[in-house]
Amino acid sequence: MSKNNGRKIIANNKKARHEYFLEEIIEAGIVLKGTEVKSIRQGKVSVKEAFCHIENGELFIDNMHISPYKEGNQFNVDPIRRRKLLVHKKQIHKLIGQTKEKGYTIVPVQIYLSKGKVKVEIALAKGKKLYDKRESIAKRDSERRMRQAMDY
Repeated sequence: MSKNNGRKIIANNKKARHEYFLEEIIEAGIVLKGTEVKSIRQGKVSVKEAFCHIENGELFIDNMHISPYKEGNQFNVDPIRRRKLLVHKKQIHKLIGQTKEKGYTIVPVQIYLSKGKVKVEIALAKGKKLYDKRESIAKRDSERRMRQAMDY
């Protein structure tokens, strides 16, 4: 968990940055029940396998795993249940139009706390081909080598 311009980052989806070109990033609130917030504050959340979709004009996130809160017993809910994301209607309509295009999807990038509220950063993303992934890895390696050479 790191602090970044007033945010306390809880979970990061590194796989999303590797698998997709992230084109437009949107901050969304999330509807949580019971002890889920306490569990998230402890860092017991994973967005690696999570995905977002639009259904009946509302945005949802599926497969986001929030481990049950240890002291929560009867108030705990299903760890991988569907959760509603809170975004403006205009943004949803814009996302609907853009996801109709070939190859576009909505992926969660990270979960963080902002002013005490749990937020999810989602991105409009386009899938990378295998050669794009190789290119990204090569670029990252060359940048790392240049930084190391400058340090010596």
